[in-house]
Amino acid sequence: MDQTGARRTALITGASAGIGLSFARVFAEHGFNLVLTARREDRLQAIAADLAQQYGVNVRTIAADLADPDTPKRMVDELTEAGVVIDALVNNAGYGLPGRYADTTWDDQARFIQVMITACAELAHRVVPGMLARKYGRIINVASVAGLVPGSPGHTLYGASKAFLIKFSQSLGLETRRHNVYVTALCPGFTYSEFHDVNSTREMVSQMPKWMWLDAETVAREGYDAVMRGRYVHVNGRVYRAMVFFVRHLPESWVLRATLSQSRKFRKQ
Repeated sequence: MDQTGARRTALITGASAGIGLSFARVFAEHGFNLVLTARREDRLQAIAADLAQQYGVNVRTIAADLADPDTPKRMVDELTEAGVVIDALVNNAGYGLPGRYADTTWDDQARFIQVMITACAELAHRVVPGMLARKYGRIINVASVAGLVPGSPGHTLYGASKAFLIKFSQSLGLETRRHNVYVTALCPGFTYSEFHDVNSTREMVSQMPKWMWLDAETVAREGYDAVMRGRYVHVNGRVYRAMVFFVRHLPESWVLRATLSQSRKFRKQ
């Protein structure tokens, strides 16, 4: 609750499934009103009705595609005109673009960059001034453990985009922390969601052992706790925290060879 007794509001992108939907539930449990955005309007409407009934919060939906460069400004302008103040932002929308870099089209890569990097940075840029003025804000950028380990062939810009989100979160968090605006980069590993169905890699990643998988609800709850505690980066799961530790301490040439070997099993190259 803010000083006037009004509920705070969280804007969550990619909220129609997976980690984004789990974040919507977690913020609603903690009393936040919600603004949910994704491309599937019918799915959003059903989710909004369910969350409003279950948690007694107000839920607004915006069906939009972040691949459109005009979307971030249009969304924030719409909310401003409606008198909606954004106190928390979860940049969760994202996807993978499988295949070797040279075999993809630049139009596909440009849309990928728009969703994974530009839209995240722009949404934060548009809501941070109000957070600073009100002395309260929480931003979660859903990155990935892929941003903390060497890149692998296939999905060429995926790890790079997540590494950007991590550094961006750290830098922005250092700028805003003294104003009670906390920024966290959340770094899960493989998580049960529709992500791998969308990029047509479900069959390959299903070969991975079960102990490497995380569940979306746990990822979201840890992310919420991390940003409320002011953590700059949070890696989900002991397996992935151990992986990051060893990557940082082993010779890079060893890690790159291991990455190449393992990526052949689970990625289109």
